[in-house]
Amino acid sequence: MRQNRRRARRRRPGSRGKRWGIIVAAAVVAVAVVLGILLYRIRDSKMGAGRTPEDLLFAYMECIPQKEYEKMYEMLDATASGNISEEDFIARNRAIYEGIELSDMEIEILESDQSENTVSYRTTLETLAGTVRFENEAEFTREKGAYRLVWRHGLIFPDLEVTDKVRVSTTEAKRGKILDRNGEVLAGEGKAASVGIVPGKLPDNRQETLGQLAQMLETDVESMEKKLSAGWVKADSFVPIKTIPKDLGRETELLAIPGVMISDISVRQYPLGEAAAHLIGYVQSVTAEDLEEHEGEGYTAESVIGRSGMEGLFEKQLKGENGYRIYIEDASGREKEELAARPVVHGQDVRLTIDADLQRMLYEQFREDKGCSVAMNPCTGEVLALVSTPSYDDNAFILGLSDAQWSAWNGDEARPLYNRFRQTWCPGSTFKPVTAAIGLSTGAIDPGKDYGSEGLRWQKDRSWGSYYVTTLHTYEPVTLENALIYSDNIYFAKAALAIGAEDLTDALDQLGFGQALPFEIAMAKSQYSNTDTIETEIQLVDSGYGQGQVLVNPLHLACLYTAFCNEGNIIKPTLLYQEERAAEYWIPEAFSGEIAGQVQNALIEVVNNPNGTGYDAHREDVVLAGKTGTAEIKASQTDTSGTELGWFAVYTPERATERPIMIVSMVEDVKGRGGSGYVVEKDKQVLEAWFAGN
Repeated sequence: MRQNRRRARRRRPGSRGKRWGIIVAAAVVAVAVVLGILLYRIRDSKMGAGRTPEDLLFAYMECIPQKEYEKMYEMLDATASGNISEEDFIARNRAIYEGIELSDMEIEILESDQSENTVSYRTTLETLAGTVRFENEAEFTREKGAYRLVWRHGLIFPDLEVTDKVRVSTTEAKRGKILDRNGEVLAGEGKAASVGIVPGKLPDNRQETLGQLAQMLETDVESMEKKLSAGWVKADSFVPIKTIPKDLGRETELLAIPGVMISDISVRQYPLGEAAAHLIGYVQSVTAEDLEEHEGEGYTAESVIGRSGMEGLFEKQLKGENGYRIYIEDASGREKEELAARPVVHGQDVRLTIDADLQRMLYEQFREDKGCSVAMNPCTGEVLALVSTPSYDDNAFILGLSDAQWSAWNGDEARPLYNRFRQTWCPGSTFKPVTAAIGLSTGAIDPGKDYGSEGLRWQKDRSWGSYYVTTLHTYEPVTLENALIYSDNIYFAKAALAIGAEDLTDALDQLGFGQALPFEIAMAKSQYSNTDTIETEIQLVDSGYGQGQVLVNPLHLACLYTAFCNEGNIIKPTLLYQEERAAEYWIPEAFSGEIAGQVQNALIEVVNNPNGTGYDAHREDVVLAGKTGTAEIKASQTDTSGTELGWFAVYTPERATERPIMIVSMVEDVKGRGGSGYVVEKDKQVLEAWFAGN
């Protein structure tokens, strides 16, 4: 008894060429006699001479994973194999081995009987349905010292007969749902209408009918004709043309066209549509590139894959794994034997911290603006909303996005496909509380000191040339609290000078500038300079009040503000929901509790003092704190053609607040529209609904 084991794997591309190149190189050096002997041996070996039945069996089996069916046929004794044609042989083997998606194969010789010319062996196959193991026996013939394999259908699987078929059944995995914190579906299964044509039922005026349908479906006759001319199409076939949303009125109109049929199908659906498209994203059918990139991960030509947003971020959890069964079916259609089975694993649901109602409210307020909003619980770090406007309907990607719609979105100057909440923006005066906290920490600011009024325009000395820092209000006394209430640029320009470039940049480095935000979604990194330092005095003073080269991501800014209501600890934001969420700190002890309290008290006054820039958001029932900001985007100090970004950061400072919230909103192009006041009014409406529990 001989035992031998060999694994049949896919050969690396080019290995045959390398092997032949070696032979050729040797032949150039060898004498003619040696060359003749070598070529004779190669030819003789190919015909089976000099190889044992075990060797021949291994050679045959090694061809299977390589899909080298022609080579396999060359090893057969065609007569003893029932005179099967090469065409039929290849078709049978290809259909079965490729149908079960054979990926690996191992052969173990159990016994070789030279008197009977048989070899017993054990086979292990790795398939899409898992591992298939069986024992089998191969028969050989011998003529002129060369062995040939006797092929039977049972050589593929022992119980497989000529009239049997190998079947693969698939149980599709259901894609997991994306839910908000209250269980509301943000992405899940929905119904749509598949509009199609039955060719045999088209009337004589075919082109006119197709033209009418093309107009109603916003497609073209040429693409419909291409689908109707596919090889599989018969007169009674249902040929899908376009998937549309369920609409009984529209379906009635379409069904009035001769030859049109409509079938209900399941599709991925996004109930919030435009309100959450940049957050949730969408899925699309896999491409050939996807299948190559994700080989071995369970994708098929019929699969979908997350392209953006949460659909892409949580693809592995959401997709699930299809279930497969491989079995033999007899001529009567009955199952004869199960060869392998892999149970279906449905995708996991993903529950977010997002509040769907708040997401909708923020979107509706700002839908006509170029801007973004983030909302979070400042006590736990749970992100409640992420909104970018204008937006797009992610359902369009599921139903079939028209070229016209794609071109319209890409050509829109408002850039509805652009995700603004992931970007960085000049923060303007919303940065002043950060400067204040740094100044207090370094001792550069005395909160109770009156620094004296400079009027509405100030420069340190003549070295600044024509450059001045300007502000909008004069007030007395010029203290830290009043400087925040009146949003005094000059106060914070002086504060930045007192802090100094080195201490300011060191502090900002400690506050996460230039770092990746620890969050599930990758956000652009905040910066204080286009380089790694603040290079001039003017850049330094401008940085103090959120201009210069300072750019901040809105979620990062919200996190910084959480330090003021968390005793100086900066919250770590999170998007995945947990029951009884406990706060995690991204930057513990960023400021002392005393300093955080001093800044927060001033921010409360910004919203509650009648002179405060955020007073329009003042409420009698809930204490709010916050800061407005208007960032000037212009080429120079004298530039009058530039635009303005409007900001409002507002939050509940008291931990006992029944519905704690922080909102940071930014709107582009607020110049001439009320500046930051425009944003305050919008957020005010959202807060009204939020505290009403709507």
